[in-house]
Amino acid sequence: MTSTRTDLLLTALAPAIWGSTYIVTTQMLPAGYPMTVAMLRALPAGLVLLLLVRQLPQGIWWLRVFILGALNFSFFWAMLFVAAYRLPGGVAATVGAVQPLIVVFLARMVLGTRLRIVAVAAALAGIVGVALLVLKPDSALDQTGIIAALAGAFSMAAGTVLSRYWQPPVSPLTFTAWQLTAGGLLLVPVALSLEPALPVLTLTNWLGLIYLGLIGGAVTYLLWFRGLARLESSVAASLGFLSPLTAVILGWGLLGQQLNLLQITGMAIVLFSVWLGQRVQTRKI
Repeated sequence: MTSTRTDLLLTALAPAIWGSTYIVTTQMLPAGYPMTVAMLRALPAGLVLLLLVRQLPQGIWWLRVFILGALNFSFFWAMLFVAAYRLPGGVAATVGAVQPLIVVFLARMVLGTRLRIVAVAAALAGIVGVALLVLKPDSALDQTGIIAALAGAFSMAAGTVLSRYWQPPVSPLTFTAWQLTAGGLLLVPVALSLEPALPVLTLTNWLGLIYLGLIGGAVTYLLWFRGLARLESSVAASLGFLSPLTAVILGWGLLGQQLNLLQITGMAIVLFSVWLGQRVQTRKI
């Protein structure tokens, strides 16, 4: 039980830290370079980790690593940014919150995991909580943005399930190094073809990039892939609801954004959904 709780807490740190991505990006990085920033978040961190582990994939793992790198990083981040540009933040976050629900059904099809009512209820509660937390009454809808948000959610969900299905013959550190590097390499041609060169970076810009690469990239994904190897996919996915929760709390604490009663209610529902989701792991309901 103690080991399981430790795994849950360490894995939960990843999405909680990912919630700081928005505030770091908007306050510390130059605007208008989403693909370049995504590439710089993944590739340098992956290369640093590769230098530490000094181990490359073998055989079929070359293909698997690039598939996972695309699902967990390249395609996921690309769709995330398309949704962010075409939808209000609340709509994008709410649509993206369907990811844990997708994981529940993908895990049933791919891993043969029993479909538990508790896991489905936790995912649905999380969607409601995120909607109350970030959705505004005047939020507009855009078909392309909605499709991109759904595609991103499916991509990350598939990456989560396949990371569990393809248990790597290496440590979580090596697995993280492989995926970050592969995802970053796939983003290089996208960034070069779609975006201009970065301007001269300030000290604040550099600190933001270092934080996103080392803390928001290498450290968090090491914890995430470690958790995927030890927890049920649906349990790990339910922890993803902590990301928008952290983002809202940071916006309130650091940017002076207001919290209303609906948002506070959404926070409570999100925390309840995370607690309910982890009961699948601790009690195997």
